[in-house]
Amino acid sequence: MKFTVLNKSNTSRARSCEIETAHGIFTTPVFMPVGTQATVKALSPEELVDAGATIILANTYHLYLRPGHRIIEKLGGLHRFMHWDRPILTDSGGFQVYSLAKLRKITEKGVTFQSHIDGSSHFIGPEEAIKIQKALGSDIIMAFDECVSYPAEYKYVEDSVRLTSLWAQRCLEEKRGDHQALFGIVQGGMYSDLRERSAKELVGMGFDGYAMGGLSVGENAEERERVIKETVAYLPEDKPVYLMGVGRPEDILEAVMLGVDMFDCVMPTRNARNGTLFTSTGKLVIKNSQYAEDERPVEEGCGCYTCAHYSRAYLRHLFMANELLAYRLNSIHNIYYYVNFMNNIRNAIRDNGMEEFRDSFYKARNGNSLIGPTDPEPVEG
Repeated sequence: MKFTVLNKSNTSRARSCEIETAHGIFTTPVFMPVGTQATVKALSPEELVDAGATIILANTYHLYLRPGHRIIEKLGGLHRFMHWDRPILTDSGGFQVYSLAKLRKITEKGVTFQSHIDGSSHFIGPEEAIKIQKALGSDIIMAFDECVSYPAEYKYVEDSVRLTSLWAQRCLEEKRGDHQALFGIVQGGMYSDLRERSAKELVGMGFDGYAMGGLSVGENAEERERVIKETVAYLPEDKPVYLMGVGRPEDILEAVMLGVDMFDCVMPTRNARNGTLFTSTGKLVIKNSQYAEDERPVEEGCGCYTCAHYSRAYLRHLFMANELLAYRLNSIHNIYYYVNFMNNIRNAIRDNGMEEFRDSFYKARNGNSLIGPTDPEPVEG
C-alpha cells in the first residue's frame, strides 16, 4: 500500500490523501459502503461503481462462518467471488465476536464462541484472523482486537487495551498476503490515558494504518469527538486514520475536521431499506403521505440513477407495496449521497474552504438531523 497526502486544510486537521492498493487507487476522506457478507445489500457491484464507490468493506467473521474462507479462496478470492475489482477492506471480526456470539470465552490465545447462525463452536485468535483475511485476499486487513461495551469500568478497559496490544503484535508476526496492508485498532474506551497508551503501543509496532475502534457504541457526540481528537494526536501523519462504524453525515464531517481519513457504516443501506433517504437538507421519510403525488426526485440536482428516473411518488408507492425495487432504488440514492458528500469534502479541503463548507452544510440542514443507527453493524449491511 502506498499512502500520499495530497492536500491539507489551513484551518483544521482535515486532509485529502491518496491510497494505492493492488486493486486500484482511492482518495480520502472516503466512505466505504458495508458489504458484510460479500454484498452491499440490494446493490450489484456495477451499481456501486455507477454510484462512485471506490472501496468497500466486508467482514471476516461472517465470511468465515458462511460460506467459509477456504471456499472463497478456492474460487479465486473475495474480489473474484463477488465480482468487485476495486479495493476491499475486511474487518477482523472482533466486534462481531463481541456482539453476536451467543456464548464466548476470551483468553490470551483468542476467543472461543458459538456461532449466531447455528450455535456451533468456533475459535478465532489473532493468527486465525490474519489467516482468514489472507485467504479472502482483501487489500486492507485489520488486526484482531478486544472490544468493550459502553459504559465500561476502567479496569476492564485497561485489560482490553493490554490484550489488544498483545494480539496486535501477533497479527504482525503472522504471514499475510504480499499485497495486503495491515491496520492496528486503537482501543481504550472513553479513557484518555488508555487511548494514549493503546495508540502509542500500536504506533511503536509499525502498522500500515491505524483505526479507532470502540466508538459510536452509545457515547454522545461531544465525548466521541474528544476521544477522536486526543487519539489522532498520537498517530503518525504519514499513515491513514480510519474511524470504524461512524456514519451520520455530521459525525463524519466533524471527524474529518479532526484528521480522520476513512469511514464505514451501514446507515445508507439500512436507512434505505427503512424508507429514509439522505438529502442535503436532512432526512426524507418516503412513506409520509405528503409524497403520494410528488413528481419531484428525491433531491433536485442529484446525479444518481434513482433521481434521474423516478419520482418521490413512485418511490413511496414501491415502499408502501413492499416491492424489492424500493430497497434497490433507495440504496442507490443513499450510497450516491455519501459518495458525493465525500467528494464535496475533498474539494473543500483542496480549495481551503472547509469552514465555509461546514457552515453551508449545517445551514442547509437547519437542524434537520438524520437520526438512525451509527453503531458498527453486527449482521446486516
